[in-house]
Amino acid sequence: MAEKNVSLCVPAEADFARSVRMTASTLAVCCDMSVEDVEDVRMIAEEGFVYACATAPERVSVTFSLEGSTMGIDFELGEREPADESIDLVEVLLSAVCDVFSVSEDGRVLHLVKRAGDAHDE
Repeated sequence: MAEKNVSLCVPAEADFARSVRMTASTLAVCCDMSVEDVEDVRMIAEEGFVYACATAPERVSVTFSLEGSTMGIDFELGEREPADESIDLVEVLLSAVCDVFSVSEDGRVLHLVKRAGDAHDE
């Protein structure tokens, strides 16, 4: 499967977390992910949205990249460094569930990757 990208832009408000979560889970099904992987993707998307909102953007732009059984999710970040102590827990969760969890060198993009099942072993 060639890489396919889907973009979503929502206000940086808690009410819009569901839109990000549901879009992510729907797209995870397109990657033939298992029920467990889809649930992981839902959590990753929500926690990524929380992280992005902690950087004080006006809107959160999210790009989902689908390739085979792998989903990448990029969140554009705001200008502020996430300093809230609750972000520490978000980072722990994302590190544990994602195959890739990183912030770009310029601090503007949160990059997350989830591979289906044992795809990371291939």
